[in-house]
Amino acid sequence: MNAPQVREVPIGLRATGTRRESDSLGEIEVPAEHYWGAQTQRSLIHFDIGDDRMPKAVYHAYGYIKKAAAIVNAHAGRIPRWLADVIVQVADEVIRGDLDSEFPLYVWQTGSGTQSNMNVNEVISNRAIQLVGGTLGSKDPVHPNDHVNMGQSSNDTFVTAMHLAAAAAIDDHVLPAATRLREAAAGKSSEWEHVVKIGRTHLEDATPLTVGQEWSGYAAQLGDAIAHLEQTRTGLYRLAIGGTAVGTGLNAPPGFGQEMAAKIAELTRRPFTSAPNKFAAQASCDDLVRTSAALRALAVPLFKFANDLRWLGSGPRTGLRELILPSNEPGSSIMPGKVNPTQAEAMLMVAIQVAGNDTAVSMAGGEGNFELNAFRPVIIKNVLHSARILADMMDHFRTYLVEGARLNTETLHHNIDHSIMMVTALSPVVGYDQAARIAHYALDKGLALKDAALQCGVAADLYDRIVVPERLTQPGVPSPDGGTRR
Repeated sequence: MNAPQVREVPIGLRATGTRRESDSLGEIEVPAEHYWGAQTQRSLIHFDIGDDRMPKAVYHAYGYIKKAAAIVNAHAGRIPRWLADVIVQVADEVIRGDLDSEFPLYVWQTGSGTQSNMNVNEVISNRAIQLVGGTLGSKDPVHPNDHVNMGQSSNDTFVTAMHLAAAAAIDDHVLPAATRLREAAAGKSSEWEHVVKIGRTHLEDATPLTVGQEWSGYAAQLGDAIAHLEQTRTGLYRLAIGGTAVGTGLNAPPGFGQEMAAKIAELTRRPFTSAPNKFAAQASCDDLVRTSAALRALAVPLFKFANDLRWLGSGPRTGLRELILPSNEPGSSIMPGKVNPTQAEAMLMVAIQVAGNDTAVSMAGGEGNFELNAFRPVIIKNVLHSARILADMMDHFRTYLVEGARLNTETLHHNIDHSIMMVTALSPVVGYDQAARIAHYALDKGLALKDAALQCGVAADLYDRIVVPERLTQPGVPSPDGGTRR
């Protein structure tokens, strides 16, 4: 047919009531004010389960797929240029989120994601028909299957959309937020590099270290988790597109997968490539399982970081009281003046949720039979949920807790003065057994360590030369007498 004129029509339908649309099962009434068609409507009827909707990020990713397919198909002469142009125009609206209200489907649907793929196909078809002055639901001149879905299957496009959405979440949100938090922790480590405190092992007093050394551990843990996530997310760049139904590429032109991956990479500016084995790419969701596990691996040091800070900030009179945490909001409806470590508590809950999400993803990743993993919706819902709450939480934790945390130097000095475990420094000089007797004597008599050591026969000048808290945090640094502390 001759190229129809594409009109400038604002998004939206002013019709009321219903219109009749059809699919392979027959006709069905759909809301006249929406662009979706028969298959979307059937899914809404049959899977009205809970409040869990397919994440909009999946549909935005689908916009790139449909845009790329239209461009590739037009370039090869399989569809006319005008048809590709109008599909591209609507796909851009999908990518921008302008059509988000047209994607209402639930996570709990067909495990392949077919209904979400057809939701996109139907919306793009009807919106394109509107732009060229056609009749909605007629599938003419833009057909949802024959044109929008040309060369594709739900089985290769949905998992491709999953990869695009997950990669965007990791690249644009999780990794930047994690890096900002790591840098904030490293900044505190540098700021408090020379502040000595008493360490703790098994929740009991241990030998000294600096606050900076303690925080360097938090920064290093985050750095390791970031590196692991960066390495893992490279699997998301391998796309299943081109495998169609079972991985063989039936009904897709030769080289379609490679052309699609290259075009998607160009459009998204990410290093996407065609998966070397489409059978693995469609029969499994292993790359997303590994991504979920890496998100959980990030949640683990975040859990420890938050837990340590809430304990170190406990008080203000009867807790550990080493840190003074920012007062963000009142902490009690009955106890005036109470302030709680709410950012730490929120981080702990987020980490627990991420661990639960990963359990669901790993179970779903091991399911599916033969040539298709049919548990994809629950996988992408949980991966994107983990990514979103981790990214948001890390920025909140950094802004409202870490950056505003201060040291309670009075408590730190008090702990140094009353520590018993600095007797460890005497052990190489007086022997382990004698050092243990000094420690127990100090505890039994309620004495300071130095007083107990002197009463147990240690010379004062020897004690003062050996037990120097600052030097005990750097055992390899030469001591004033020319020896090396060990």
